[in-house]
Amino acid sequence: MTRTIRLFMLFEATAFVLAALTHFGVLLSGYAHQKAGIAESVIAAVLVFGLAASVGRPTRSYGVELLTQAFALFGTLVGVFTIVVGVGPRTIPDIVYHVVIVFILATGLVVTLRARAEPARRNINRAP
Repeated sequence: MTRTIRLFMLFEATAFVLAALTHFGVLLSGYAHQKAGIAESVIAAVLVFGLAASVGRPTRSYGVELLTQAFALFGTLVGVFTIVVGVGPRTIPDIVYHVVIVFILATGLVVTLRARAEPARRNINRAP
């Protein structure tokens, strides 16, 4: 299960790097938005550091994975809020990206939470 969680985090980090590069005008033109690019860069960095910490300190991986993905989801929800109030970019690709990444982050959190509960369920099933 740890591998699945780490794959989620790698995918999430990659998605935020690509979004940041788009908002900095590196990948696509016409979608530049400096503040969105900075926010996505911060979220990407937190995910990368969280992933590295998860690999480097396996005994603490659950907490790191959970907190990292929760931070990314919270930051993304702030981005959704800025879109709704008209401060952030409001293009169709931006809206689609936010809907998809919120779903992926929420799914990653659920997978992480279930991974923690799984050993407890296995121990209950093994009881005499």
